[in-house]
Amino acid sequence: MAMAQLTTRIDARIKKALEHACKARGWKMNRFIQEALVEKLEELEDLEDLKRIRHEPTRPLAELLRDLKVHGGL
Repeated sequence: MAMAQLTTRIDARIKKALEHACKARGWKMNRFIQEALVEKLEELEDLEDLKRIRHEPTRPLAELLRDLKVHGGL
């Protein structure tokens, strides 16, 4: 995976808390930040998916169960 540097300014108290949390758990700050960013991006993607599927038509459970039985799913 190609790496790139990210420079940003954050509140000094947040940085201190991050350093403390990482040190207490034996984590590397870079790894922690990268994983946190990936998780946030996934959350945003999930939110977009929810907005899209919220307007999809639904089916009654009885109909779904009937179809599953017909097609050998149950």
